[in-house]
Amino acid sequence: MPVRKISLIKDVVYHICNKSIAGFEIFNNKEDYNRMIELMSFYAAEKVPCKFSTYKASKNIKFDSSKRSVDMVAYCLMPTHIHLILKQVKDGGIKKFLGLISQSYSQYFNSRHARKGPLWEGRFKNILIKNDEQLLHLTRYVHLNPVTSFLTNDPGDWKYSSYREYAGEIDIDKRLCSFEDILKIDKVSYKKFVSDQIDYQRQLAIIKKVVLED
Repeated sequence: MPVRKISLIKDVVYHICNKSIAGFEIFNNKEDYNRMIELMSFYAAEKVPCKFSTYKASKNIKFDSSKRSVDMVAYCLMPTHIHLILKQVKDGGIKKFLGLISQSYSQYFNSRHARKGPLWEGRFKNILIKNDEQLLHLTRYVHLNPVTSFLTNDPGDWKYSSYREYAGEIDIDKRLCSFEDILKIDKVSYKKFVSDQIDYQRQLAIIKKVVLED
C-alpha cells in the first residue's frame, strides 16, 4: 500500500485513518475484524520472524513481542475504514506497521472473498496529537464511531475497538493498547465522559451528512 511521504516523529502520537477504496466494506464478519486485530498485535513488534499467515499456521513460532516499533494507544475498526491512535516508538515505525497490516489484510481478504484488486484508498491520513486534552477527546471520538454510525447504541457492545480496554473490562495482560502512561483516567469517569457525548456526536454526524449531500 503506498503511503504518504511524510516524516513521522519518534515518541509522538498520531491519529491515523485509512479508508477502503470507494467505500467498499472490508470487514464483513467477526473473522475479518479479528484478523485485523491479530495483524495489529503481531506487526506492532519491532521484529517479526515471518509473515503473519506463516506464524498463525505454525502456532509454534516464538519471538520477542515486547520490543515494538509502535505503541497502540486506541483503535476502532469500522466496516469501511480504520481509526488508529499510534505512538511511534522507532523511526519509521508507523509507516512500516501500516504497510504490513494493510498488505497482509488485503491478501487475506482477497483470498477469503475470491476478490482481486486493491483494497485501500492508497494513502493514510495522519494528524499529530499536540497535547493530552486533545488525545483524550480523540479517544472518545474514535470509540464513539460505531455509535455515531448506529451500528450499536453502546460503545461497550462493539468488540472491535479499544473502548472496553479503557472501561476496565479487559484484563491488562490481554490488552492491545498502552495508554496508562499517557492518559491519567479512571474507568468510571471515562465511561461517563464517553456516554455524555453520544447524542451530540450523533447529531453532529447527521448534520454533516445533510450538508455534504446538499
